[in-house]
Amino acid sequence: MHHAQAATDDAMFDGLTVLDLSQGIAGPYCGLILRQQGARVIKAEPPIGDWARQMGRVREGQTAISIAYNAGKESVVLDARTESGRKVMRALAERADVVIQNFRPGVAERMGLGYQELAAHNPALVYVSISGYGHTGPMAAMPAVDTTMQAFSGMMHINRDSAGQPRRIGFFLVDLSTGLYAAQRASAALYKAARSGKGRHVQVSLLEASAALQSYLVLDDAMFPDAELVAANAPTGMFEASDGQLYLSMLNDAMFNRLATLLGFDDWLADAGLRTSAGRLPRAAELGRRVAQALRAHPLAHWEAIFTEHDVLFARIGHPRDLRGSAQCMEAGVFAQVAQAGLGELPWANLPGQASAARPLGVAPLLGEHTDAVLAEFGIAGAVAR
Repeated sequence: MHHAQAATDDAMFDGLTVLDLSQGIAGPYCGLILRQQGARVIKAEPPIGDWARQMGRVREGQTAISIAYNAGKESVVLDARTESGRKVMRALAERADVVIQNFRPGVAERMGLGYQELAAHNPALVYVSISGYGHTGPMAAMPAVDTTMQAFSGMMHINRDSAGQPRRIGFFLVDLSTGLYAAQRASAALYKAARSGKGRHVQVSLLEASAALQSYLVLDDAMFPDAELVAANAPTGMFEASDGQLYLSMLNDAMFNRLATLLGFDDWLADAGLRTSAGRLPRAAELGRRVAQALRAHPLAHWEAIFTEHDVLFARIGHPRDLRGSAQCMEAGVFAQVAQAGLGELPWANLPGQASAARPLGVAPLLGEHTDAVLAEFGIAGAVAR
């Protein structure tokens, strides 16, 4: 099925049709990644809409989340609670190249929308199932969202504050990572299907994504079971200049020596115990206090100039709103604009690796905006859809 939008150099999935039955963030983000690379994505929503339309502050029937992960898709309202709605879903799925769903395990099968049933009619189908805890195991039937998975997986522990209190990472890291892994697996399956003619069932869970993201932490804990995780090097962390904050990151021994020279800490250079990371880590608090005292004496601009000149890793602490207006992002084409109905021009983060000149995808759809047109195109009577 060829989409009307002209192909660009970046439209590597041009001609591909995706049926996105998912809601929230992880599944829709998987679909968005395919859309950004040229696929046509038909988003089937229940009559009340994807719950992402209510996640956060709402304007013009959209939230930032519903726009961010559904731009450029076509919205078709179908009621999966009715046999007629499920019939239309099956008809669309049988003509799609990819189906994405994030129902709880077993639900799609009960609806007649499971992989086995659809693949019988469409052997090349790539079918993506996204779950919380996976499709087998004692917790498979339990619901999960990003925040509860951050708690269960240990991410909140890793992100604890200076008093030791576990904290949520302040955005939907698990959902987004799961969507990325799902899109990668779907892409690999599409490659295989193009060569063999046979699709497959891709199953990705929030739990697996959480584990994969933390792989080195799990390894470190297994290698050093009696010790709490420490920083990879020292001194590192957030420090106050006289007019703002920056984060200092220590990459290796040579960088530590450059920092000591810049700060005039001759005693550090003479101290044999500080010549390696292994020697510095037990003294991280002591080193951090010395750096903090030195950095408070001058403004950010001073430190930015000398750290840049002498190749010491740092960044000033910014706000996400500063990102889109930064000279670097503007020059590198990190953001484009999307003209969302009723909301004007909004900043759009381009797909990483995609040409900055690629045209934006188009707006996020209104609920059911494309129902009649899509059903007519597929030769499905609109009366049975809802």
